[in-house]
Amino acid sequence: MRDKTVERADLCGDCENCFGLCCVALPFARSADFAIDKPAGTPCPNLGEDHRCGIHARLRQSGFTGCTVYDCFGAGQKVSQVTFGGRDRRTASRAEARRMSEVFPVVRQLHELLWYLAEALALPAARPVHGELRRLLDRTDELTRLSPDELAALDVPAHRQDVNVLLLRTSELVRSGIPGRGKERRGADLVGARLKGADLYGANLRGACLIAADLTGADLRRADLIGADLRDTDLTDADLTGAFFLTQPQLNAARGSAGTRLPESVARPAHWTARR
Repeated sequence: MRDKTVERADLCGDCENCFGLCCVALPFARSADFAIDKPAGTPCPNLGEDHRCGIHARLRQSGFTGCTVYDCFGAGQKVSQVTFGGRDRRTASRAEARRMSEVFPVVRQLHELLWYLAEALALPAARPVHGELRRLLDRTDELTRLSPDELAALDVPAHRQDVNVLLLRTSELVRSGIPGRGKERRGADLVGARLKGADLYGANLRGACLIAADLTGADLRRADLIGADLRDTDLTDADLTGAFFLTQPQLNAARGSAGTRLPESVARPAHWTARR
């Protein structure tokens, strides 16, 4: 029997209890988001001996915007403190350090799924599938606690498919009763689209590409935003009240204002109101 439930607070990054795994395990390429190239498994040159980022307070100004929009959904502290029992890569063997870099992306995917399942369980309209959601959340949590070797061999896509079936059903339940069931924009190419003031109430925007789209003042209430690409999307004064499956990394990648209305599951990004 499980000795604890999955808390939403456990599903966001806690750098104080992580060994900078995202700064080591993940690769990035020189681009508008990153000032340098870094291969997977190699520590970022900005990572200090204390496992902290040496330029954290000025990441955007230093050309590392990509770091500011990232969140591990709590996988960093899980791998650091649970999977490897508090051993960091500096005290681990070379093989174990390599395994940490392999396991971290796997647990990150599982923690993202936990976040979506917890979000679904918080939606009253999804009550008919709460039992199934809870069982799958428990199963996903169990997977995050496998041994390093078991995690490295895990078929995450197969498990993700099982989760996605229930998340789709959740979306249908939440958006039911909306005239026309909301606009169907699943997977739509809306790059740079002019959608200022658009009525997207209850829209299905799963996987939609909204890069640099203008959604100023748009009505996105009860919209399904799972997997939507919101990089540089203008959400100034948009209403996202009741929007669901919207993650903090998605929001961090967008632009907004003090007038943007948000669901309770996410926080207003600091850079939205920062002086320029």
